[in-house]
Amino acid sequence: MCPASLDRLGNFVRARPAETASQLRVLYLSWRDRQHPEAGGAETFTERTAEVLTDLGHRVTVFTSRFPGARPVEDHGTVRVLRQGGRFTCYVAGLVYVARHRRDYDVIIDVQNGVPFWSPLLAGSPVVNVMHHVHRDQWSVIFGPRLARFGWFLESRVAPRVYRKCRYVTVSQASRVDLVDLGIDEDRIDVVYSGNDRPTALEDGLVGEKSPTPVLTVLGRLVPHKQVETAIDILADLLPEHPQLRLDVIGTGYWHDTLVRHATQRGVRDRVDFHGFVDDGTKHRLLARSWLMMVPSHKEGWGLTIVEAGLHETPSLAFAHAGGPTESIRHGSTGLLAHDTAEMREQVALLLRDDELRTAFGRAARTHALAFDWASSGKALELTLKSVLGLAPRPVQPVARAVRLRTIGEILADRAEQTNGAGEVEAQLVAQR
Repeated sequence: MCPASLDRLGNFVRARPAETASQLRVLYLSWRDRQHPEAGGAETFTERTAEVLTDLGHRVTVFTSRFPGARPVEDHGTVRVLRQGGRFTCYVAGLVYVARHRRDYDVIIDVQNGVPFWSPLLAGSPVVNVMHHVHRDQWSVIFGPRLARFGWFLESRVAPRVYRKCRYVTVSQASRVDLVDLGIDEDRIDVVYSGNDRPTALEDGLVGEKSPTPVLTVLGRLVPHKQVETAIDILADLLPEHPQLRLDVIGTGYWHDTLVRHATQRGVRDRVDFHGFVDDGTKHRLLARSWLMMVPSHKEGWGLTIVEAGLHETPSLAFAHAGGPTESIRHGSTGLLAHDTAEMREQVALLLRDDELRTAFGRAARTHALAFDWASSGKALELTLKSVLGLAPRPVQPVARAVRLRTIGEILADRAEQTNGAGEVEAQLVAQR
């Protein structure tokens, strides 16, 4: 350990009672919490890792925004949740809270969803910036041209300067590359992969039954950049070939009415089931019956819904340019990545027709999904926090994996070769007997 780290460790121990010296006081600053109507994967990451940190003996507080019906103070298990301010004013309220409680926390986790909380300006403790993905193109999708340019200016120019002395955490190698492109030093970026919730039924070895008729699924917030319209369009285009095809849309958001109108205009409103916000049991039941999970989002830091669906042997399709799905999906093994909507439509059509290939993808998707759990994610984040405080060495970072998008023809050719090879081996064994 370097002299500076030793000094920091000494100061940390002297400032805390001996019996709590190993306990960190952690503050999360997050735009939303898990109960917020528009909560998504970023909020799941915050809540699940916070729970693991408390299981490891740390004290964790989540500061977030209020929403209709929300309590100002609430305990989510062992995690204290404080709510102040609204959609935008929570950032000001959060900064004021940081200033008033400068000495009450050992480390601050500032979750940047486009705009961060700017906590380094007033914090009295080290700050870790958690950023799931860069929002370069999403600003123009959500806001008008002027506000989009201003938002991107804050994200790409101002924030990197304010957080120039801070450690960053992101959830995929693709997002890490995007952060480096913003000018953030690679040696200040840690990758902590998202975990995966495992329903009790899965722990008992139960996967759930697939629907006897084809069902496509989209799961997530209903906002413009998730591009659920793409899934509706693919449903409409493939309906003549698959007249029993349906689309489950799970989630809520302000874009709901626009999507309903789009489904009506495409003539498939009666084939799209808008389930809204559902409990975990219903969510997993719907994922289990699904044939394919579609993630047509323009950008994803990781793609939590992909591994959630994988637990139920449901393969996923996403766009390669979305970033994170290039890791949460093993192209040609657990699902498929597309360059554009036309290619995704072709891929969906193939997997709806080919039961054997879809089943093989689903089994591989479950194996891949089981490799991720929140306990590991929380421990990885803890190691980052301790390394920032000089209490542990810097975490070893995963090695980036090059992804080559094989065409459908190549995937089918490889599969045919494997099948023929297996057949030849079986024939030889029979001959020997």
